[in-house]
Amino acid sequence: MSKPRTVSRPSASIAVPFLLFLLASILLLSGCQSAPPATPTPTKTPTVLAAPTQAPAATPVPPTPTAVPQEATAAPAEAPTATPAPATAAPAQAAASPTPVPATAAPATPTTAPKPAPQSSAMRSPDFGAQAFLWWRPEVADRDLQLMKDAGFNWVKQWFAWQDIEGGGRGKYDWSRTDRIVDQVEQHGLKLLVRVSPAADQANWAGNPPENADAYAEFLNAMATRYKGRIQAYQIWNEPNLAREWGNKPPDPAGYATLLGKAYKAIKAADPNAIVITAGMAPTTADQAEAMYDTKFYDLMYQAMGGNSSGYFDMLGVHGAGYAVSPETDPGAIASDPKLYNGDPSPADRLRVYSFRHVEDIRKIMEKYGDTAKKIAVLEFGWTWDPRPDSPYYWHGGGAGIDDLTQAQYLVNAYKWAAKNWPWVGLMSLIYMPDSEWKPTTEQYYWSIMDPSPPGQTLWRRAFIDLCLYMNEVQGRPRCKYAPS
Repeated sequence: MSKPRTVSRPSASIAVPFLLFLLASILLLSGCQSAPPATPTPTKTPTVLAAPTQAPAATPVPPTPTAVPQEATAAPAEAPTATPAPATAAPAQAAASPTPVPATAAPATPTTAPKPAPQSSAMRSPDFGAQAFLWWRPEVADRDLQLMKDAGFNWVKQWFAWQDIEGGGRGKYDWSRTDRIVDQVEQHGLKLLVRVSPAADQANWAGNPPENADAYAEFLNAMATRYKGRIQAYQIWNEPNLAREWGNKPPDPAGYATLLGKAYKAIKAADPNAIVITAGMAPTTADQAEAMYDTKFYDLMYQAMGGNSSGYFDMLGVHGAGYAVSPETDPGAIASDPKLYNGDPSPADRLRVYSFRHVEDIRKIMEKYGDTAKKIAVLEFGWTWDPRPDSPYYWHGGGAGIDDLTQAQYLVNAYKWAAKNWPWVGLMSLIYMPDSEWKPTTEQYYWSIMDPSPPGQTLWRRAFIDLCLYMNEVQGRPRCKYAPS
């Protein structure tokens, strides 16, 4: 409203009526104004929790600074349009319209952690899990957890970044989001595997590993105390065979073993029934300051533990990207075809990493040290169908003839292979139940088992439907409710 014109020195006889009239006018005008619009739900801030800065353990760190020329086994697949699959369509057909999933109101964040609820940490062999992104939007988390439960998953993996909880200094914890996530996972009847590691691209008051091992153990003890019986498993760090995950220092298996042992004791002191799992290693053929190939790292880690893993972990974590081949492919066959390893000049024994069954090579290290009583947890595995020729993932995605239908088949067959041949495997956590804001320009988009979709709607992919059918069937549950009849 514009400022009213000033009237010079009005007499008392007209001043009072004029002021009353002015006041009434102001009240009338203010009452006619519309109410301010409601503040929209904030979108996710693009931080490392929404989209990890590191690649999802899919492309190995190059063994030499010289770039390896990319080779393709097939013409690039055309990028499919993100299309939802209606319940009446045949599974192999593209969908026509999105199926809405009502958003659920976010639960109130408790001021203190709810009382622990009894929950078994037992695992099938193999057991079904997926990495999800529950951190920012409660309504998305609620939707995705329900979809995972319906699909037959028993476990959800979530990253709890150290700095996001204890970023303000030692003992200064912010449990607001973790309280909500633990509560939501519990409400949906799923088990929770938490990856506890720092965000590698952010400063940490505690410094770098392994010097920060005591502070890290103290943090884990506080977490395990708060969520006793409610977080069923802890992953200790992430890919320490990469310098970027190890304080930008050369990989240090002995240093990681020290950190691992302290973390184990801290968690078990607070929650003896919690499962402690080692980090999975990035699949790489390198052996230099920037990276160490996984079998060497695991072997040196066992040596640092004196050949005895007691007091260090309950399960050995591994990563099992499938690259350009089916899950049944013998790792020994990789070296015979340069297209299957993108011309990597590394020794033939290291080229075995370009196959899902490379997990068997890591199991042999456990056998070497007599550690056969413990199981392996596959913390990340999957296939990408990235169709972008300029993507570093193209050579083992669209360039290898892998599309979204092939991805679906490979994921189901990976579980089938493990069920038939790997009695020593426990949890197998695939990548990903997607972040709702990933776009086709995001590499994780093509690893995901569903199209990223905003709250209020769900965009299916064949991978989700096929997994839903398989996992419910083998567990004796009702047929997948989202599959065509």
